[in-house]
Amino acid sequence: MIRPATPADVPVLHTLIRELAEYEKALDEVRATPEQLAEALFGERPAAFAHMAEDEDGEVVGFALWFLNFSTWRGVHGIYLEDLYVRPEARGGGHGRALLTELARLCVARGYERLEWSVLNWNEPAIGFYESLGARPQDEWTVYRLTDESLKALAAKA
Repeated sequence: MIRPATPADVPVLHTLIRELAEYEKALDEVRATPEQLAEALFGERPAAFAHMAEDEDGEVVGFALWFLNFSTWRGVHGIYLEDLYVRPEARGGGHGRALLTELARLCVARGYERLEWSVLNWNEPAIGFYESLGARPQDEWTVYRLTDESLKALAAKA
């Protein structure tokens, strides 16, 4: 079952985010607190949205966390999938496919024309899964990012 996250999901969502970061060999980079997640998802002006995947017993086994982006070329919003994660013991049960299917449904229902995300180059199981759904890599683009000291240094020049 796929359902929108509720404030009661914040603790398990935070745990799942940490599990994802550990899988991606980046647990030390997680700084988000449950309080920050609650504000981002359920505050006065939500910045992100989440859907939860539950197994047949009602236990949360995965999530998709996303936000809206905008295409200047198409003139409409899209969904950027920040994180998709299903616990290892629940993989192969259709939860990841169901989460992506729900986001695709939201895109079509709301007139959004893109569903995009990034995947680590070494994550072959995820790449194979995404390609099995018809997703294609955007090889002509390279992601750039400013964080920490580089971000502060550039901001100081304003």
